[in-house]
Amino acid sequence: MAEAAFAIPGDLATPTGGYGYAREVLARVRALGIPLQHLALPAGYPAPSPDELRETARIFANIAPGAVLLIDGLAFGAMPADLIARIKNPIVALVHHPLGYEPGLPDGRARELIALERQALTFARRVIASSPFTERLLADEFAVSLSIITVAAPGTEPAQRAQGTGSPLQLLSIGSITPRKGFTFLIEALEPLASLDWRLIIAGPLDRDLSEVTALKAAIARHGLTDRVQLTGALDRRQIARLYAAADVFVLPSLFEGFGMVLTEAMARGLPIVCTTGGAAAETVPDAAAIKVPPATAEPLRSALHQVMTEPGLRQRLSDAAWQAAQNLPGWDQTAETIAQVIREVAA
Repeated sequence: MAEAAFAIPGDLATPTGGYGYAREVLARVRALGIPLQHLALPAGYPAPSPDELRETARIFANIAPGAVLLIDGLAFGAMPADLIARIKNPIVALVHHPLGYEPGLPDGRARELIALERQALTFARRVIASSPFTERLLADEFAVSLSIITVAAPGTEPAQRAQGTGSPLQLLSIGSITPRKGFTFLIEALEPLASLDWRLIIAGPLDRDLSEVTALKAAIARHGLTDRVQLTGALDRRQIARLYAAADVFVLPSLFEGFGMVLTEAMARGLPIVCTTGGAAAETVPDAAAIKVPPATAEPLRSALHQVMTEPGLRQRLSDAAWQAAQNLPGWDQTAETIAQVIREVAA
């Protein structure tokens, strides 16, 4: 039987897509008969302190000999090569998206992270990418051989079709308040549409980037939308499910996505979608189910939102296409089996 450990930085209960992926993988790979141990790495990644790097090295030194070491990309891509070189276990790297591609990073830090991750990936026996887009990016920009990359896209739980609210039209967006999610562009896009009857809920953690939260709140106030826009902070799965059920339109203004799990969750509810083409988001949703616009610009987003808010027939067509496409989305068991098979092959 293959032994394995999954190294994940920080609090596993963190309400983000990446941590949700990790939780599902841990539970379901274990159910497939592989004793996948959770290794809790320090929380400072992707900017670990020297003490946290020393603690990481200590944790890795105590792994059972021969056990396959699956390392989450939030940590792996920020590890120096001399630390990784001391790891004796076979490494499988899990990459949602390269750390240096996070929008909002200073240019010097972005280049540093790209160099670190490119070097780190040379130590990986196998690489798991969360989307075909990330697979291509790793091959084209990070010189990772396609022969060692396996795509394990996030699973999607079946859900009931959303009933919506109708009046006012309820817009929903979900994600941590960080520059990458592009929420300030969404607020700028909505300001000229104040004559229409809508409300927006943005659900996601407020503690990831305090300066971005401050900027978003300032934008909401500056555009006179305080009574129209609600920031909920982090919510649990039941609360998120209630928001999906009450939504009329799902909006994702991200500048870049390695996959975009909330997009498939919205599809599973049959919601019409407005999203950007940032990263993998362009491919995660079928064209028939979404209006897609370029990232980091408000005007095309405004036009798309105006269309979807003022044309009930368009909302219905997008909704039907999303619901139909959702019937063929892979589940988490398929994701887990894909990862389990990689572990078995590396352990063999």
